[in-house]
Amino acid sequence: MLHLRLIVPADRTTAVVRLVENTVGTAHLAVLPGAARDPEGDLVLCDVARESCDELIADLRTLGIDESGSIAVEDIHLSLSRRADRAEAEAPGEGADAVLWEHLEDATHEESTLSATYLAFMSVATMIAACGVVLDNAILIVGAMAVGPEFGPLAGLFTALVQRAPKLAARSLLALLIGFATAMSVTVGFSQLMTGLDLFSAAALEAPRPNTNFIYQPDAFSFVVAILAGVAGTLSLTSAKSGALVGVAISVTTIPAAANAAVAFSYSEYRQAWGSTEQLLLNLLGITVAGTLTLLAQKLFWARQKTKAATRGAAGPGER
Repeated sequence: MLHLRLIVPADRTTAVVRLVENTVGTAHLAVLPGAARDPEGDLVLCDVARESCDELIADLRTLGIDESGSIAVEDIHLSLSRRADRAEAEAPGEGADAVLWEHLEDATHEESTLSATYLAFMSVATMIAACGVVLDNAILIVGAMAVGPEFGPLAGLFTALVQRAPKLAARSLLALLIGFATAMSVTVGFSQLMTGLDLFSAAALEAPRPNTNFIYQPDAFSFVVAILAGVAGTLSLTSAKSGALVGVAISVTTIPAAANAAVAFSYSEYRQAWGSTEQLLLNLLGITVAGTLTLLAQKLFWARQKTKAATRGAAGPGER
């Protein structure tokens, strides 16, 4: 269940209350007249099943509540209520399958912000991966994958493609391009510094490196794994199961590939630099394609679920 806290202009409270009451899957409706001060209005509280929330929010926005008042959504981690249980049972489909598009757009918009913190994480993760490729240390590679924040802009990109939001797409693409360009440039300088300290060497980079040579030797599995990781990451975002994102982060080699390309470039080892760049592009493409197709499939699936529910609701007692 999700909890909605609405600040509603007094002249629209009746319409909002009627809307909530007519939405399948709602419970615990409360109205506090005149409770809101900034902006002024009534405070309307209710709980709603996750699978009904997206439609309810869309209807509230149609009433202009997001412009003249406020719509806040919170997760309810524990709700001991028979009314809530009944509301979830009446709502169409399963909550885990529902996509809250407003929440997804807001989350990916935030994750796609080109900030100093984002660039710092990208740079630090790439430098950690640089240490991993030179030392042929798989643990450092995994750590760098977990630190890298690149899945946020990727999620923003394929969400924008599905929702046809060109501004979010441009914002996400810019964050990706500048993020990787900055991280790789910083890592080139880092590699030269480590070489000056006699901690990195061209010989170490050109050694067999059995634990990390896959980074600059892309093959069909590189794309397959990226596709699977993109599906898992998208499902994690849309179902609010954020724990799966850690697994996604350590399944793809975007950050290690960028790091290997930067280190190889600093030593003029262009064969490895190109192989790593190809690995990076394959992973980015695979995740974007998989994320886009997964969101489209979820959108189609949920539209069918709502159509079936509407058909059942319109059917007479003898037709059910």
